[in-house]
Amino acid sequence: MSADRRKPVLVIGLGRFGGAVSRTLERMGHEVLAVDCDAELVQEFAPDLTKVVEADATDEAVLERLGVADFGSAVVAIGTDIEASVLSVLALADLGLTNIWAKATNDKHARILERTGATHVVFPEQRMGERTAHLINERLLDFIAFGDDFAIARLAAPEPIVGLPLVTSECRKKYEVTVVGVKREGEDFIHAVPDTIIFPGDELVVSGRIRNIEKFSAI
Repeated sequence: MSADRRKPVLVIGLGRFGGAVSRTLERMGHEVLAVDCDAELVQEFAPDLTKVVEADATDEAVLERLGVADFGSAVVAIGTDIEASVLSVLALADLGLTNIWAKATNDKHARILERTGATHVVFPEQRMGERTAHLINERLLDFIAFGDDFAIARLAAPEPIVGLPLVTSECRKKYEVTVVGVKREGEDFIHAVPDTIIFPGDELVVSGRIRNIEKFSAI
């Protein structure tokens, strides 16, 4: 089993975000200890995870008895109960964990989490909202943001560059995006080179700053 080659991870909170994180980590070979105060959620996830415990994760003594100080990473996936979220992060930090991921619902919550000991703060609802907005655009077929300003996207080839080799359309110079590859119906994905000609119906994989990708998709 590959789990013994990966550090175990503690997940606090088994809502939609925490549950998705837990199950994905298990599939990736991690041992997962999940903690939630909801008995029904504990029962639901018990068959899928290494260990699931019904407990109050805001109590440092409880976490200490569970041995969480020996874990490499922790994810505090509590969103709606801000007090519980902050107290859980504080307890983990006091136990010496140095890799704490925490879900935040807004900027103020995020700042409190960071000051309490969270080393990584994520905004899953905000990220999903942004991604959905991008995908509503008919040309953008898939979109992954990295950090606040950079992304890789899959999009329908904009009309102005169709029929031209990339060296002629000058996507990098004119639009400040890089065409990484091209997927043509019925053919394998190809890595783009300067001589690659864009045909009608091609799908492009491009990278660049988010605002430039948005502008490029709209030309």
